[in-house]
Amino acid sequence: MVELDHSFSTGKPADYNWDAVLDLDRIIPCVEGGKVIELENPDLAKAEIKVKMGAMSMTFKGTVEVAAKDEVAKHAILRIKSKDTGGSGYANADVAFTLNDGGGTIHTEAKITGKAASMGEGVVSTVLDALIKDFTTKLAAI
Repeated sequence: MVELDHSFSTGKPADYNWDAVLDLDRIIPCVEGGKVIELENPDLAKAEIKVKMGAMSMTFKGTVEVAAKDEVAKHAILRIKSKDTGGSGYANADVAFTLNDGGGTIHTEAKITGKAASMGEGVVSTVLDALIKDFTTKLAAI
């Protein structure tokens, strides 16, 4: 399992950040290579992400779910469950957002198997770190 912590700034009010994080149609494309396939309901979407790890490119398909939300505390957990379409591995993660005026923090717990995991924890951490940093930049722009 890989755990990462990031803080980010959007320059926007907490309520705006809250609405953005919970809007799966808006937030999933903020992940590099991510797209919504089908919004099943406001708290569940089928999605895919294309990820480049070193010389390998992989596509993961699965779901993104708002697993928990506390509007008063501005804390939400998005649960990602996905399978590598070209192999037997998977990438699952719980991404916890704590939001405030101007930005917030993200705590990511990811479990990755298959080809992606064979690259080693250092490569996985580096790729996830870059994805999250890019995501927070795009989040600030929506």
